[in-house]
Amino acid sequence: MEKAASFLSSLVGGGGSPEPAATVRSITIYPVKSCRGISVPQATVTSTGFRWDRQWMVVNDKGRAVTQRVEPSLALVEADMPPEAFAAEDWQPAPDSHSHMVIRAPGMDPLKIPLAAEHATVDGVAVWDWSGSAHDEGAEAAEWFSAYVGKPTRLVRFKEESACLAESLRVSETRPTDPDYAQGYKVMFADAFPILIASQGSLDALNEILKEPVPMNRFRANIVVDGCHPYSEDLWKTVKINRLTFMGVRLRYCCKVPNVDQENGTPGIEPNETLRTFRSGEVYFGQNLVCKESLSANGKGRIIKVGDPVYVVQSFSSHDEAPA
Repeated sequence: MEKAASFLSSLVGGGGSPEPAATVRSITIYPVKSCRGISVPQATVTSTGFRWDRQWMVVNDKGRAVTQRVEPSLALVEADMPPEAFAAEDWQPAPDSHSHMVIRAPGMDPLKIPLAAEHATVDGVAVWDWSGSAHDEGAEAAEWFSAYVGKPTRLVRFKEESACLAESLRVSETRPTDPDYAQGYKVMFADAFPILIASQGSLDALNEILKEPVPMNRFRANIVVDGCHPYSEDLWKTVKINRLTFMGVRLRYCCKVPNVDQENGTPGIEPNETLRTFRSGEVYFGQNLVCKESLSANGKGRIIKVGDPVYVVQSFSSHDEAPA
């Protein structure tokens, strides 16, 4: 596909110019892995990525992650958080508060998940090659998801350290990132890395060659930027956003999820089929990031906002150099 290949010839990496390479167009948090995201005006960077991101996960009767790869109907499950959860960097739900995550899906009554409740711990929770313990969100949540999915499932919460919960719940789990790409970093239930960035320019370029355009929600990016050339984010080795330093550690390999229509939960073959024709036979879209400041135990001001400029400090020289 000559037209598809021509887009790669326009790749621009940045190279440390004092001028911003792009602007943050949107920020999305996905509280429940593989369910719909929440568009937010700002997000706090924690030791595992954005706060609240992929903190919950649906698991089957064996404790393994259930995602849109096998249950595309999860695309229709919405998870809403209290606005104050994103308004303040250090907001914590009080133990006696009525702060909830509210989950909705077609044909289902709303499900309320208390943000400060104490639940039992379950062992043998697994996502990819990691397994550990997690908090079980209880029988009501299990019945809700089992009814929606049509098979036994439960909702679990990553076992992170939380000062607002009882002392017995403060023993946390650690899920490290692949040390070959990002040594010393960690995630909760995200697939592999804390943050995914993609550009509107890349999506626009892709949509020019697709028979039917797709929206950005197919790719489930946390940060969407605008104002840069198509696929230039592939070559961003180090970028600065609101004084925070982000490193591009690996191109994002797309699984089956981008082929799932997020409006009706129907799987297909696009856009992955087209991406494969001009992405060296692989299906790449976006760049996985880690934040340098997330390694620090203390610190304030770890917030990025919609509208923040993105400065490229260092770039990979070519796609051959960019880790994939």
